Amino acid sequence: MHYAHLGLETPEYYVPGLPVDYVADRYGIPLADIAKLGSAENPHGASPLAAAAVQECLDKLHLYPSWTADPLREKIAETYGFNPEEIICGAGETEILSLITRAFCPPHNKIQMPGPCFPIYHLFAEAEGRTPVLVHEATNRQSMELDVDIYIEAIEADTRIVYITNPHSPSGTWLEEKDVRRIIEACPNSLVVLDEAYVHYSDTPGYIHLASEYENLAVLRTFSKAFGLAGLRIGFGVASKPVIDALLAVKPTWNMGQLQIAGGVAALDDEAHVKQTVQTIVQNRAYVQGRFGELDRFRMISGSRSNFFLVEILDPDTNSTKVFQELLERGVIVKDGSISFRGLHDRFLRCDVNLRPHMDRLVDALADLP
Repeated sequence: MHYAHLGLETPEYYVPGLPVDYVADRYGIPLADIAKLGSAENPHGASPLAAAAVQECLDKLHLYPSWTADPLREKIAETYGFNPEEIICGAGETEILSLITRAFCPPHNKIQMPGPCFPIYHLFAEAEGRTPVLVHEATNRQSMELDVDIYIEAIEADTRIVYITNPHSPSGTWLEEKDVRRIIEACPNSLVVLDEAYVHYSDTPGYIHLASEYENLAVLRTFSKAFGLAGLRIGFGVASKPVIDALLAVKPTWNMGQLQIAGGVAALDDEAHVKQTVQTIVQNRAYVQGRFGELDRFRMISGSRSNFFLVEILDPDTNSTKVFQELLERGVIVKDGSISFRGLHDRFLRCDVNLRPHMDRLVDALADLP
């Protein structure tokens, strides 16, 4: 007997990057010799200010936190120029994506997203009985840039949520503000979700300010990347008060713990850590692009403004699954595009930008493949 509802009869799960312990145990490779380039984690670790704040907060573990994470909402509002009532905090940006799916798209209505995209968009939609629409034809397969005209044309009357990811995942490509505005203005009856999880690596302030101009826009960000707090699970959304109120209505009570709130508040003051992280990513992104010029069988898709990039496999005699496995055996963890991103097929890998020795290890391993 099946007890799950229809969206969960044949569930599909998110495929995260492999952990280094697994690779070390499976292939007998020392941890220090493994390049973890499949999870887009911070190469400099956690924000020191956040780590200290978490330590200082341990004496509050017996106390319930603010059910809306008010200290963090207030700090985010102060940092980005909004009112606390226009902020929602979640256990990672992914929790807010789940709340948006439930609050703004009735069952069987459509949620539009680029193809390929962050898999959580369509996985949450399917699990909740909504219809994900991946607009593959809007993505240029050479540059991976989004054709905004085609993307807008795909929006239908029953499209309730429209995703924009900037920088885009998995390619890292960037949309200019005028194009973001065009999409928002093209669908006044849909909620546009601008996912800026990787915006720090674009070396721009991003477009969070647009949330004060458009009532049908929600801008999402995470503390997992530039702040280095992936293990704490902290994300937030900025939108008009009616949008936030609807999200609060479906939010679990006390979804943010004391440690998350304290760490997030402190991280927003750690400008030095963010600056160091962004500088490392920007410099090594350019460095690894230069090194890819040495390879004949692989092409790095240029134009990434994130801490990852796509690699196209030019050799017709192999595919992403084979290359992924061969890299694992050499202590290099990446993402297999055919498994991790619907519609990317078996000609692509997604690789992180990390410290320079890891970049060298990736390129050297690709050059060494038979």
